[in-house]
Formats: sequence, structure tokens, C-alpha cells
Amino acid sequence: MPNVLTMNHLKNRTIMKLLKRAGEFERGEQHPMTGTIVNLFYEPSTRTKMSFEMAEHRMGLTVLPFETAFSSVQKGETLYDTVKTFESIGVDGIVIRHEEEAYYEELKGCNVAIINGGDGSGQHPTQSLLDLYTIHQEFGRFEGIHVTIVGDIAHSRVAKSNAAALKQLGAEVSFVCPEEWSGGYETSQNLDELLPDTDVVMMLRVQHERHAVSALFSKENYHKQFGLTVERERKMKNTAIIMHPAPINRGVEIADSLVECERSRIFKQMANGVFVRMAVLEYALKGRD
Repeated sequence: MPNVLTMNHLKNRTIMKLLKRAGEFERGEQHPMTGTIVNLFYEPSTRTKMSFEMAEHRMGLTVLPFETAFSSVQKGETLYDTVKTFESIGVDGIVIRHEEEAYYEELKGCNVAIINGGDGSGQHPTQSLLDLYTIHQEFGRFEGIHVTIVGDIAHSRVAKSNAAALKQLGAEVSFVCPEEWSGGYETSQNLDELLPDTDVVMMLRVQHERHAVSALFSKENYHKQFGLTVERERKMKNTAIIMHPAPINRGVEIADSLVECERSRIFKQMANGVFVRMAVLEYALKGRD
């Protein structure tokens, strides 16, 4: 059973087959499976956790409930021992979100399918896949598409996952952020300069919980310097779209009025997440490729 841990491990052929399979699920194809899965979320989550649960139910899987606050995690049980426990009782797959980057490295001795639901500031493969699905749905290709990712690059697993996959698929990727948040990427601080040539503006949440935000990055200052304002939206191509992985800091990275504007695909991304995760579950549990 193949694990789905990072976008760096997925070849273009596999990515495109997963996107195609997601499309089949969106069009109503049903492919019920047998099996048991558990979602281990050590960090708060709304979209990813509930999207996985919806996908799991639609695939006919048995979902075991798990809450870290009411488990032996509170007694000091390690992630490895928790996963081995579920493996021992017969679970077929485990979706894990964890605050530790590359947590999956310690799970190499486990014989159960692992799907990474986000690891610290590392990777978020299923978010990347649903973003790719949304872009491909819009443009029908990746070659020649210019994606500008704006925000907290250094702490964003979404940015890192998408940067690798988009470039691998032939898209052009630009980054815009404060210099302190570049995360080693070549970045710009001038969003206005890039907007007229951008097909996809992907805004990122400022992750206050992962670093101390200085006064320079107050809500008002950040929105003025790096936010997608109404004025900036007017500079975008007619065919360009707005994306955001959410949760959204309205009025910080994006103006409130733009969240559901005509060119926004933010809630479409969320809907697409269910179909993509259905495809990923099938791939991980059945090895369908």
C-alpha cells in the first residue's frame, strides 16, 4: 500500500491519474471500498479533517473516532506507538496531521497506509492536489500557467507542496512575501508588479501560531502591503482566479468582499477536496495507479 506523504514523492503520472480519478468521483462515479481508517489530528483542523471524513464515508469506509484529548497521548504515548496500536487492531489506513515536520520519518516500521494531512511547516499533499485539481479544472493544463503565491511562505506547507508540484508540472511560480518570510525561496515584495501577468493568485494565511508577528505586520499594514485588496483585484487578468487554502483572515490577506467574488475559487477548492481525497484514499488503500 503506497503512502502519500509529500508531493516530492509523487510523479507527474501519478498526480495526473489522481486528478483524473477525482474528476470521475465528482461526476458521480461510485466505487465503494471495504476497510477501516482513523484520522489522527494532533493540530486543529476544520476543512482537512471533515473533508477526509466526508470522503471516507462516501467511499464506504469504516471510520474509527479518535480525539487526542481523550487518548493515551495525554499519558505520553508516542506517535509511533499510537500508530502501531491501530495497526495491531486491524486499521487499514491512517490520516495524520501533526505539528512536527516530517513526523512520518519515525513511522517507517509501521505496516499501514499513511496519508499526510499536514506536517508542521513541511508538506500538505492533499491540499496541493485539490489546488492542482482546481487549477486544471479552470485552465485544462499546467504548462504556461503563472501562479503567484502570496504570504507566509516560510511557514506554509501549502506553499512548499504547491511550489514543488506546479514547477514539476510545467507551471511558472512566483512568490510574494515580506523578506523575513521567504523561507529560502526567491521572492518579491511587489505584488502589483506581478498581478497583470498572473493566472492564479494564491493567497496564504498569516500563521500567527507559528511565529511572533511584529508590529510591521499588523492587520492594517499587512493588508496594505501584501493583501489582495479591491484595487489590486482590478489589476488582475480577466481570466485570472483567486485561491486560498483557508482558514481565511478576512481583511488581512484578502479583502472580505473578494472572498466570494466571481473570480474566487476558495469554496470550490473546499468542494474539490472531497473528490481529491476520495481518489487519494483509493490510491493509498488499493494501490490504484
